[in-house]
Amino acid sequence: MKSKTSIWDGNFIYVIIAIVVGFLVGAILLVSAGIDPGLTYSTLFQGVFSQPKYIVYSFVYAAPYIMTGLSVAFSFKTGVFNIGAEGQFVVGSLAAVLVGIFGNMPPVIHAIVCFIAAAAAGAAWGAIVGLMKIKRGINEVLSYIMFNWIAYYLSNYVVMHSGVKAKSIEATKNIKDSASTVIQGLIPATGCPKVNSGFFIATIAAIVLWFVIKKTTFGYQLRAVGLSKTASEYGGISSSKIFMVSMALSGMLAGIGGAIQTLGMAGRISQFSGQESFGFDGITVALIGGTNPIGCIFSGLFYGAMKYGGNKLTLVNAPKEIVNIIMGTIIFFIAISLLLKRIIKGVQQKKLDKAKELTAAKEA
Repeated sequence: MKSKTSIWDGNFIYVIIAIVVGFLVGAILLVSAGIDPGLTYSTLFQGVFSQPKYIVYSFVYAAPYIMTGLSVAFSFKTGVFNIGAEGQFVVGSLAAVLVGIFGNMPPVIHAIVCFIAAAAAGAAWGAIVGLMKIKRGINEVLSYIMFNWIAYYLSNYVVMHSGVKAKSIEATKNIKDSASTVIQGLIPATGCPKVNSGFFIATIAAIVLWFVIKKTTFGYQLRAVGLSKTASEYGGISSSKIFMVSMALSGMLAGIGGAIQTLGMAGRISQFSGQESFGFDGITVALIGGTNPIGCIFSGLFYGAMKYGGNKLTLVNAPKEIVNIIMGTIIFFIAISLLLKRIIKGVQQKKLDKAKELTAAKEA
């Protein structure tokens, strides 16, 4: 007999609870700082939903976060914590901007080549760390952190290099119009000058990734290695090969995220004064999405909307950092959701056992 599935058995309800708690904690902190939480949240939501242009901007903001979320979620499936998505994102955006500046190709083709360059750069950045792990046993988390900083300083070096740097600002030259992914025909209709194909690319990537993980032999091998390296090797799966491919593919996804940001929004790369955190924010997106590729679409939209709407909080003298506090609280409660789930299941099991005892006593 099939047992009845409870709403508490899945992850969705815990994510909703975590989001509600996150906003409650944010409200408490706002009150303690003498700021009206009602006005703050009203401004936040109006900054996202009050105009069609704002909604479109939220989708635009979401696209790179979806890609870095997919990068982290994909690596989680194979038992790897990809804390290096930040560096992969940076080298991807760097590759895309260089091809966008110096490439001489027709529209569309030029953008496609930029994406290919970004994907290759991100994949190589992830694969190098994988090779170091397989060949020398170097911990991938430490390597990822170091490679984030290598990418950071490499980008700054290239940005300031003669021939790449713009004349009057500390940034690269703008990419050519032929490399831009901005959809000019949608600008009048949406009122958003940055409307681009990034969200469509990210959505397609998420669907393809979901299909690969859930419906293919390769996806099965990825999941098998993530669940148990020893058992998968016993079953004839090369864990080293899968590990290497996983790191390269997760790097590729983050690299494409960098291209989406560069070709669709920024149009150039500025000299960094600190980490941009797209890759680190991808961890948040992956966790809120339950490390599910489809879930990353919705969590990326939520995160992108929060980031965009948060820029409007200065209008009511509220710190936009409250968004980061809310997101951090959400992640904290998602992280302990397994404990909550265990407690709830324990309570349910006790009630079930008590009901069985009463039934047995009545029958006796």
